[in-house]
Amino acid sequence: MNASTGVATPGLRVIGAAADIYKKVFTQPTLSPPHPLRHTGFDLDIRVEAVHAEAADVVSLTLAGAEGEYLPSWRPGCHIDVFLASGRQRQYSLCGDPHDRHRYRIAVRRIADGDGGSREMHALCAGDVLRIRGPRNAFPFVETAPSYLFIAAGIGITPILPMARAAGARGRLVYLGRSRETMPFLAELPAGTELRPDDEFGTPDLPALLATAAPGAAVYVCGPPPVLDAAQRSLFAHNPTASLHTELFSARPVIDGKAFDITLARSGLTVRVDSAETALDAIRRVRPDVAYSCRQGFCGSCKTKVLAGSIDHRDRLLPPGERADHLLTCVSRAAGGALTLDL
Repeated sequence: MNASTGVATPGLRVIGAAADIYKKVFTQPTLSPPHPLRHTGFDLDIRVEAVHAEAADVVSLTLAGAEGEYLPSWRPGCHIDVFLASGRQRQYSLCGDPHDRHRYRIAVRRIADGDGGSREMHALCAGDVLRIRGPRNAFPFVETAPSYLFIAAGIGITPILPMARAAGARGRLVYLGRSRETMPFLAELPAGTELRPDDEFGTPDLPALLATAAPGAAVYVCGPPPVLDAAQRSLFAHNPTASLHTELFSARPVIDGKAFDITLARSGLTVRVDSAETALDAIRRVRPDVAYSCRQGFCGSCKTKVLAGSIDHRDRLLPPGERADHLLTCVSRAAGGALTLDL
């Protein structure tokens, strides 16, 4: 801007035009859209090369091709599906170096009262072989933002860490956790990272942290539901030109649920789904071996054919051609009355 005339100089006009283009393409006063269509990726056998303790109840696993081959390329935000010996399928964000085509790295927090998937991962040793699928990306990193604010909570650091590295000087990382002892990868954080463990700083003020994002910033948040909910409630009130990109690391609670019955056609069993539980949780009481993975309605592992009944779809995956007679049991429910499933 020319101070004497109030007219923008050519250089500033170019910068302003670039900012306008970014704003039109990448920023909306809403959440980043869901990504129901993802590349299937690759199915391959992979070898556990190393296991390292990264924090209390957190280990990292370095994975290499079973025959030392190149691995499929990936970008920040990608995850892989891991198929365990028990038949469980789990998803883990890649948190290593995207330029290293010989190795992947994931991190797993042990959940003592979980269903056993994390405990099974923690029991793996160097030399064990796993079947994986991917990489796939449901949390893509926008590389052209003018600036970034990354907020990672606990194990949510795993997809954020490669993004913060890729953003370089344009990015700012705020890392939340219960204590330093529970927060993995402290020695690998980019310079300038704001480390805010609860036992030193108290409960984080998410709206205040989000208010520090620059206009037009890409804001990436990964962590448990309360962190994401706070971001969704407050970011755009402070910064309507920002874009919000989120990934959830645990299942959301059921909202506005009503109890209903499910009949499993193959066995004839009927189970009651309470108003605050998912159909998947109810089914697992009588069929603990039933397939599932993300518990958030985007991976498709729990897709089940519906033989009778109306469906309240709450997923982000099923295409229109499957919504009449399929549902994802981890999130979707009966739209009134009972359901009969091909289980």
